[in-house]
Amino acid sequence: MGEIKVLTGNYAASEAAALCRPDLVAAYPITPQSSVAEKLADFAATGRIDSNIVQVEGEHSAMSVVQGAAAAGGRVFTATAAQGLAFMYEPYFRMSTLRLPMVMALSTREMTSPETVWSGQQDAISVRDAGWIQVFCDSNQEIMDMVIQGYRIAEHPDVLIPVNVCYDGFYSSHLTEGVDVPSQEEVDRFLPAPSFDHAKLDPEDPFSLDPMTPGPLLMKYRKNHLDAMDRAKEIIEEIDREFAEKFGRSYGGLIEEYRTEDAEIVIITIAGMTGTGKDAVDIARENGIKAGLIKLRFIRPFPAERIAKALEGKKAFAVIDRSVCFGWSEGPCHMEVKAALADRTENYAHFSAIGGLGGADISLADIMKTIERLEAVKDEPGEKEVMWYMEEE
Repeated sequence: MGEIKVLTGNYAASEAAALCRPDLVAAYPITPQSSVAEKLADFAATGRIDSNIVQVEGEHSAMSVVQGAAAAGGRVFTATAAQGLAFMYEPYFRMSTLRLPMVMALSTREMTSPETVWSGQQDAISVRDAGWIQVFCDSNQEIMDMVIQGYRIAEHPDVLIPVNVCYDGFYSSHLTEGVDVPSQEEVDRFLPAPSFDHAKLDPEDPFSLDPMTPGPLLMKYRKNHLDAMDRAKEIIEEIDREFAEKFGRSYGGLIEEYRTEDAEIVIITIAGMTGTGKDAVDIARENGIKAGLIKLRFIRPFPAERIAKALEGKKAFAVIDRSVCFGWSEGPCHMEVKAALADRTENYAHFSAIGGLGGADISLADIMKTIERLEAVKDEPGEKEVMWYMEEE
């Protein structure tokens, strides 16, 4: 049996990574991720884990090092945030398109400029089409569990796509919660040793891992990648169910629904704002408003079918984004939810809500105002003006 520990989100990611027995860890410290790498280095120094810890000069090197180890068949781990993610973008993209499975913790942070080190989801959202699977967590327990599940998803022979476990910088990364940490034996039973060999480097059997690829063959690679991303939807659901059977915790798979059965209006949340959103739904219910909540857990693959099903029969919805879509002047996940509903016959009242940029709080009052606005427009189908959570000047 495991034990309850009081952990920050970063330490939950480190503990989970250690339980997954990585062969190699390479990471460069960047706020607010730094303590993930520091804790794993401490585990290696004290003999807690038998992993190669590679000290690198930057994030580009960190991703390149784990890429080489994964190509040799090893289980690898790294973590980063914001400008660190931007610096590793070249090998980050290559990691997914070479179909090398791994897990990377992403303590999400606003991108510059203006200069900031505080929370936001712009870093993760900006790379959502780099071919990685992305899951967003709203509790330290979920961070722990999704690192473990992440390896099962990434290494599944029908997937073979790396996984980002994303969580809000400072809000989750540095705040503490009680976390049920599984025992090593429990994790070993759930997560077997890696056995993928589709791109395994072997001096006794040399081959060209990443040759110059002509267009027709590259087209095949991209289609295969997209097909695997689509297959990952059902595999994510299956692994969530199996995890629930073994550890007693389920997160709903691609999305989580809260009080949506008879809801007329729905808010859609991402990561750490979800707990506040559930409180707002409860208060709205006490006031006679039939509100519900959908927690958007996976951004990639995007759970279009689950979202459409969950919104059947509803009158209105709002998507609360902690990032912006520069091309559409709205929240990116609102844009994606609209795309998921494009073929549906329902005509919803809906709008994008944007808040929490640069570490700003998404408060209970903010979400209550969103619910109140949804209630006011629920019988007026069509898209409404973007709602910004900003203090009035």
